[in-house]
Amino acid sequence: MSDFIVAVTGGVASGKSAVTGRFEALGVFVADADLAARDVVAPGSPGLAAVAAAFGGDVLAGDGSLDRAAMRAWVFADAEARRQLEAIIHPRVREQLQVDCAAAPGRYAIAAIPLLAEGGGRAAYPWLHRILLVDVPVAVQRARLIQRDGVDVTLAERMIAAQATRAERLAIADDVIVNDGPLELLATQVAALDRRYRVLAGG
Repeated sequence: MSDFIVAVTGGVASGKSAVTGRFEALGVFVADADLAARDVVAPGSPGLAAVAAAFGGDVLAGDGSLDRAAMRAWVFADAEARRQLEAIIHPRVREQLQVDCAAAPGRYAIAAIPLLAEGGGRAAYPWLHRILLVDVPVAVQRARLIQRDGVDVTLAERMIAAQATRAERLAIADDVIVNDGPLELLATQVAALDRRYRVLAGG
């Protein structure tokens, strides 16, 4: 059981997965909000039924699963639709993350929550003990999105603008990794934080 839980958050294309992967390599359990978000709208789930009821059958693929590309295009073009979708998914994801982290082995566990600032921060996740922000300049986010996802500049900028600002994320962070350097530096920063969290969890 882990009773010390650290959130890892950051904007799109900031390198959160690279950071959590290094924590996992050090033996730390990671519960991923993105994976939980997929689980809560799996075919046949109450979450998917709620999404279909709110947005209509056009957001379902031929096999009955969520058409993620259609849904993404919709919510990044319509702020109200995005809020409506988040109101369905976020509470279910929060509950799943808390259950998974509480049951995790080890001295502490990590909850990877990309939309932590957007989803209410500490008020929505009172069971978090610490928040680690993976931070990069907006120009780096944009370039990574274009290269990684094959989107154009307009969609990349919409995706960034749809999220909290860097200042809003920094305001809730206890620790910050600036992930715009070499991978070797990232590994060193994660190792130092791992040592700190183990001490804090032990205390």
